Amino acid sequence: MAKRNTSTGGVLEAMILPALDRGGYQYKVQQNIGKRVGAGPHFVDVVASKNGTEILVSLKWQQVSGTAEQKVPFEIICLLDAVDTGPYAKAFLVLGGEGWKLRDYFCGGELERYIAYKGKVEVLTLEGFVARANSGKL
Repeated sequence: MAKRNTSTGGVLEAMILPALDRGGYQYKVQQNIGKRVGAGPHFVDVVASKNGTEILVSLKWQQVSGTAEQKVPFEIICLLDAVDTGPYAKAFLVLGGEGWKLRDYFCGGELERYIAYKGKVEVLTLEGFVARANSGKL
């Protein structure tokens, strides 16, 4: 079995960090924020802060059709738990790449029908996140 290429996540991270800088955010990458729901350690891609408010940023890249879409609901649940139990004001799940079949479904808030995360976790496209971060409006 061929080794999977997981380096695309680093590319996505490199695309959002300049926007966070420009928006006046401080950040730390690859941070352990505690335990995942029912599992091991919970690492998020970025913990950003501004004016004493911390937010979580989880990045998912889907270059070609694959399994990342199946991971989105669980990631929302884990981010929701981190916001509910930690010092974080909000969390963002950023979907990058062209391989998403369900991007509009996720970014349109359709999972809120099944998971009550409104106001605590927001799912955005890469472009949507960069625009908000760039203008300091996360």
